[in-house]
Amino acid sequence: MKYLFGPVYSRRLGHSLGIDLLPPKICSLNCVYCEVGPTTDLTCDRKEYVPTEEILKEIDQVLARGAAERHIDVFTLTAMGEPTLHTGLGEIIAYLKKKTDKPVAVLTNGTLFFDPKVRAELSAADIVIPSLDAARQESFDRVNQPAAAVNLEQVIEGLALFSREFRGEVWLEILLVRDMNDSLADLVALQQAVRRIHPARIQLNTVARPPMDGRARPVTREVMEQAATMLADGYDGRVEILVDFQAIEKKEIGQGKQLQATLVEDIAALLQRRPCPIEEIDKALHVQDLEMTRACVQMLVVAGRIEKKVYNDKEFYQQITV
Repeated sequence: MKYLFGPVYSRRLGHSLGIDLLPPKICSLNCVYCEVGPTTDLTCDRKEYVPTEEILKEIDQVLARGAAERHIDVFTLTAMGEPTLHTGLGEIIAYLKKKTDKPVAVLTNGTLFFDPKVRAELSAADIVIPSLDAARQESFDRVNQPAAAVNLEQVIEGLALFSREFRGEVWLEILLVRDMNDSLADLVALQQAVRRIHPARIQLNTVARPPMDGRARPVTREVMEQAATMLADGYDGRVEILVDFQAIEKKEIGQGKQLQATLVEDIAALLQRRPCPIEEIDKALHVQDLEMTRACVQMLVVAGRIEKKVYNDKEFYQQITV
C-alpha cells in the first residue's frame, strides 16, 4: 500500500498499523537526530499534502480483511514529516473511530498545538504522543532547527492547552542529544515545562538510529537516569526510559571500525558525483574529524577506487573512471 504500512511491533504501542500522511520530508522542524533525513520543505503551512480519500480507501482494504485487523493493536497516524500539517488529519481519525474499535494514536512534534483547529482534529484520538526536546530557545534551535514561524513558548502553551482539553492520554516524548539539550539548565527548563503540560506519561529517549546529522550522539545511561529523576520530581505521572542502553552500548563497542567502514563508502559515493578536497568531504558528510576523513580517503586511494588531482594549487579527490 502507498500510505499504510505494517503492522510493526512497537515497545510502547504493541502491534501498530502505521498511516503515513505526508511524503518525505515536509515538516515544521529539521531535527538533528531524525532518521528520515533532512527536511526538504520546512513549513508550518497546513494543506492536503496527499489525497485523504486514497488513505480512507486503503483503510477500508485493511478492515475488509477481518483476520488482518485481529493482529493490529492500534492504528498510528504518523508521517515522514509532521502529520498535523495534513488538513485531512481530523477526517482520518474520525473515520477510524467510526469503522473500528481499535485505539488510534498520533505521533507528532507538537508544534501546531497552539492552533485550535489542530487540537479539535486530534480530540477524537485515544493517544497523542507529542515531542518536546528542549524548553530553552538555544537548545530548541540547536536540536530541532525549527521553521521561522515556530515559537517555543507558543509550542509549550499549545501542549499545555491540549493536555487540559484532551480526554485521551498525552504521552510526552523527550529525546536527549549529547551536549545539545542535556545540560542541567536544559533539564530544569524541561521540568518546568512538564509541570505546565502535565502529560499522562513522560517518555525519555535518545539517539538510537542513524541520525540526519552525524553530530547527534546518544546521552549516557547516567544522564538519562538523572533526567528521569529530575522530571519525576513534582510530577505525579509515569516517567519511562524508552531507549535500550544495552543495545547502544553493545553497538558502541565496535563502533570505531563500523563508522570508518561506513564513512569510506559515503566518501566514495560523494566522489562519484563531484571531485572534492578533504575539507569539503569532511564538511559535506558532517564528520568534523579531518584526521579520520583523511585516513578514509587514503584507504580509497590505496584500493585504487579514487585518485588525487591538483587544480589551481588545490588538492582534489575524484573517482577513477575506467
